[in-house]
Amino acid sequence: MHRPAVFAALLGLTRAASAIGDFWVQNDFCARVKGASDDAPVTYEDPATKVKTTHGTADGRKACLHHCLTYTATQAVVAGLGARALGIRVHPGAATAALALSFGTHYIADRRVPGHGVLEKLADKTGKTNFYKLADFGMNGAFHLDNSWHHGWETVAALIATTKATTR
Repeated sequence: MHRPAVFAALLGLTRAASAIGDFWVQNDFCARVKGASDDAPVTYEDPATKVKTTHGTADGRKACLHHCLTYTATQAVVAGLGARALGIRVHPGAATAALALSFGTHYIADRRVPGHGVLEKLADKTGKTNFYKLADFGMNGAFHLDNSWHHGWETVAALIATTKATTR
């Protein structure tokens, strides 16, 4: 087995699955409510019924949890099927650890409670506050910092997933 090739394949598979999970699988409710808190509630309007509901901390946590579960399940399916198609046998423990890391770090980033979210605090501490808040000129700084956070952790997860991997 050539470990760098396995790593590259698993990273490519999880990166593709991440985009699918974040942008195609995630539903509108989760996308809008996952950062809600009691101090910064979110009003959600159902696109079909036009009924408006207000959501706080408990609903924000549930929405983020639901999103992270579907996101991680998407990664598991895509990476699992892709690895099988490529003849890569991923060790179950390594796969579980990689997916757990992806799930946990995704939840941390996506619970973007205004003024309290980890990414916002990290942006403040690293001098990226203005970029985080940028939402003009066709840019969204928070989105880009979120995406780069996920890319970094997916790279670590792919490294973990290659542990004890074999080829068929």
